[in-house]
Amino acid sequence: MRIVQLLFGVWVGICFLACGEKSDSFTREERERIGHLEEEGIMPLFLVTNRVDSLFLRLQAKEFGKEDVETETFRVLRSRMLATVRDSLNEGVGIAAPQVGISRQLVAVQRLDKTGEPFEFYVNPEIIYFSQDTVLGQEGCLSIPGRMGSVYRSKEIVVRYRDELSFEWRQDTVREFTARIFQHEIDHLNGILYTDYLP
Repeated sequence: MRIVQLLFGVWVGICFLACGEKSDSFTREERERIGHLEEEGIMPLFLVTNRVDSLFLRLQAKEFGKEDVETETFRVLRSRMLATVRDSLNEGVGIAAPQVGISRQLVAVQRLDKTGEPFEFYVNPEIIYFSQDTVLGQEGCLSIPGRMGSVYRSKEIVVRYRDELSFEWRQDTVREFTARIFQHEIDHLNGILYTDYLP
């Protein structure tokens, strides 16, 4: 009888590991910063005026795995990033996860080139084509309060990213001001700020 109970215990343990929740790569610190309830609203912004924040903003962000985007933690991060960039007291047209203290490759971009100008999220985005035709334009940044600067950006880009549901690669051709937003936000994932382009 004791052997049967022991074997049953081993079987339950194996079943739990095989059938339990999928593991992901979020750290405890990231989970605490993201929180658990979507009602938590906006996240504190990391600012260049704070030395520790400024160093953090210079890190190369880590990629998400498929198991990460299937979690509640990812969904809450997404929701809170959106609340942060749409905060009426400090509104923006884009935000990157490092700006809220999560060094991961996720950006939200307001698609000014689409009907209704929706915010859309992009996982592990990268720009695989930059047009040689550039344009000078004004930029600001939620992480650099009270400043603006003129920066040259490509007029057209092709951005490649992971689809949130299938995790397959997708790509999109983007132009004009929306292309500028993508370039600005994806720079954040590589530790680059728009001020790096200023004289």
